Amino acid sequence: MKHLVLGGVRSGKSAFAQEQVAACGKPVCYVATSQVWDADMADRVRLHKDNRPKEWRLIEEPVSLASVLHSLNSPDQAVIVECFTLWMTNLLGLENEVRLEEEKQALLMAIEVFEGDLVLVSSEVGLGIMPMNALARRFGDEAGAMNQALAELTDRVTFVAAGLPLPLKS
Repeated sequence: MKHLVLGGVRSGKSAFAQEQVAACGKPVCYVATSQVWDADMADRVRLHKDNRPKEWRLIEEPVSLASVLHSLNSPDQAVIVECFTLWMTNLLGLENEVRLEEEKQALLMAIEVFEGDLVLVSSEVGLGIMPMNALARRFGDEAGAMNQALAELTDRVTFVAAGLPLPLKS
């Protein structure tokens, strides 16, 4: 099963995604894409860590997600990747268009061939107003395009708002 979970900030998407991957009954690897740049982000990372089972394996990878997924590719493995919008931020921050395209394409191919259970978490950023600056608009465009590509590759897509899951694709 491949499942994309979308939602806004503090929507409950992480808790829902963790319930989904835990229900697989397989060993779970949590792949975190965040980087800690300030105290607020450190608090958010700590909260996520405290809210997931201690027996889950953790891999922290801010950019090379395809390599991580290839290393974990097994029918006996469950993987949760959180979060694709933070991953996109990390890639855009590299200011390397070639690397951005290579990482995106490699990731989509890795997801397509993944044989285990895979839960992907991403923020839905397209529900607000049009951003005022070019980088923010680019981020929204890239995140939206990635979410669409992920939705196409997954068996299930769920939108979470106010802690309530709304199935979009099943």
